[in-house]
Amino acid sequence: MELFAPIDPRQIGLLPVGDGHQIYWEVSGNPSGPAVLFVHGGPGAGTQPAYRRFFDPSFWKIVLVDQRGCGHSQPEASIVANTTAHLVADLDALRVHLGIERWLLFGGSWGSTLALAYGQAFPERCLGFVLRGVFLCSAAEIDWFMTGMGHFFPEAGRRFETYLPPTERANPLAAWQARLNDPDPLVHLSAARAWCAYEEACARLVPRPDDGVPVGPGVLSMARLEAHYMAHAGFLAPNQLLNGMGTIRHLPAIIVQGRYDVICPPVTAYELARAWPGAVLRIIPDAGHAAMEPPLRAALVEAVEQMKAVAIV
Repeated sequence: MELFAPIDPRQIGLLPVGDGHQIYWEVSGNPSGPAVLFVHGGPGAGTQPAYRRFFDPSFWKIVLVDQRGCGHSQPEASIVANTTAHLVADLDALRVHLGIERWLLFGGSWGSTLALAYGQAFPERCLGFVLRGVFLCSAAEIDWFMTGMGHFFPEAGRRFETYLPPTERANPLAAWQARLNDPDPLVHLSAARAWCAYEEACARLVPRPDDGVPVGPGVLSMARLEAHYMAHAGFLAPNQLLNGMGTIRHLPAIIVQGRYDVICPPVTAYELARAWPGAVLRIIPDAGHAAMEPPLRAALVEAVEQMKAVAIV
């Protein structure tokens, strides 16, 4: 299945959520339809207009939101009062602000982490889940991101490793975090570009010619917030999300996972599906991590189409 045609939002706004933060939100599609919430990744990646296109606008009330510190939310790249608990509370504050009783959660990568955390905090507000590239913020997953992806993308891994001088390589995550939080733009922007270049180079089954050369204003938000959350284990207790499955295991879920996802390897999606008997796990044989890879995006559109049956019950 292909993406739906481009659409513009009907409503946009900035919602004050405390601690000096305002989060950007937008609504498009059917104003009277069941609601679906796009939970973006990163953390810090923000939303894009193309993300509206996963959803049938004649059916769904489509909600996009930029999490604290990224996208159109303000202030940019701020890690102050920026934790998983804050982001979960923000999503529910937005739900109340928009007058939505329940919604379908659609999240990939870090978006799957946050969607699960929200669902476990507010199970009564969830219709179900469509998740991609599952990431649970375990120590093993974080270590894999920092050092393991280079087994498959050694050129990118080597550039990432050697960006840091030898004296900083014993604890690379702490070193990256220090550089990304340095007040000097020459320091933090250079580090942000290098961090995002590493991730982009590993994101697809078939890399694009420009992979590894990120551009645009969002690199600082993404790199700084990713390092911030990884350094704090996602602000989650060990195995918190798997241990909390009892609160949402009755809800429907479709998990779409690229077989060759190097950023979020399939073993995590497999373990989540084992803990969620009602979930459907679909391994896409010719895809990596990026949601816009054609096989993944087709599977995601199909999954949301199947969730229409849940939304109208």
